[in-house]
Amino acid sequence: MILNKQVGMFLNLVHNRFKQYVTAIFEEHGFNITPEQFLVMDTLWDEGVLTQQQIADYLLKDKNSVVKLVDGLEERKLVNRLSNPKDRRQNLIKVTKYALEIKDRVTEAAMAAVDHIINGISKDDMQNFIKVLSKMAENMNNDIDLLALATKYPTVKQ
Repeated sequence: MILNKQVGMFLNLVHNRFKQYVTAIFEEHGFNITPEQFLVMDTLWDEGVLTQQQIADYLLKDKNSVVKLVDGLEERKLVNRLSNPKDRRQNLIKVTKYALEIKDRVTEAAMAAVDHIINGISKDDMQNFIKVLSKMAENMNNDIDLLALATKYPTVKQ
């Protein structure tokens, strides 16, 4: 198979399988949440109340995708939309008390899933993988700096 074709095919397969695996782990632990919804929740847990646009900016997603993710989180009683008193055209997204209660357990399930997925891969290989992904992202869009984004997330457990 041509290397370029393998890269595209494997990235797509691993991405889809990653989402399926993490979703199954969440379900196994009793959490009705998708990996994408978890990323929104994790951002809100870390950053506090944000607008939908700010969430989109943090996650490098378009605003319409974030609206759908927030809709699902609102249905699951994990977030509330509040009118922004400074700009009524904007919604502020705030985590609920229930979301705060499950934060540690959901995060532990997510981290255990990722630990399983990367099991047997050296730290050096993972760091090189991140560099390669960052370069791929840069080649597609100079505005995206994954290495800068990666500095926000520690590489060792704290």
